[in-house]
Amino acid sequence: MTCEERLAALGLTLPPLPKPAFDYVPAVVERGLVWVSGQLPRDAEGNLPVLGRLGAEVDVEEGRRAAALCALQGLAALRSVAGSLDAVARVVKLTGFVASATGFAEQPRVIDAASNLMGQVFGEAGRHARSAVGVAMLPRNVPVEIEFVFALRDGG
Repeated sequence: MTCEERLAALGLTLPPLPKPAFDYVPAVVERGLVWVSGQLPRDAEGNLPVLGRLGAEVDVEEGRRAAALCALQGLAALRSVAGSLDAVARVVKLTGFVASATGFAEQPRVIDAASNLMGQVFGEAGRHARSAVGVAMLPRNVPVEIEFVFALRDGG
């Protein structure tokens, strides 16, 4: 089963890749690695359906939903430079940033939703290194932002 078929079996589709609002690109291929810029939790229409900080305006389940949306955006950015998700040899690293109210300490649980999705799409090759970091605020008041590193088959 291809990665795209696994996504379809999960009832998921990759969203359109939004044009960057600032001076950067969504993803860069360098020496067989795809470095995906921090992705915000956009829905299929490009909206940001969840706003605020975890432990204040946003609960853990909403944060997990936001992390999964970031993962789908990351896969869309990956596909835009790799041509296909099946070009991926493995997921190398996720770095998740969670906008957190004082005292909120469930960042790993929130980012785990993105990690779970990588495993569902890539199988064993979806297991990766990870950081889950609490921050005071994120762009556009989103609760989660995630950046990714993927290794391509045959060195890209």
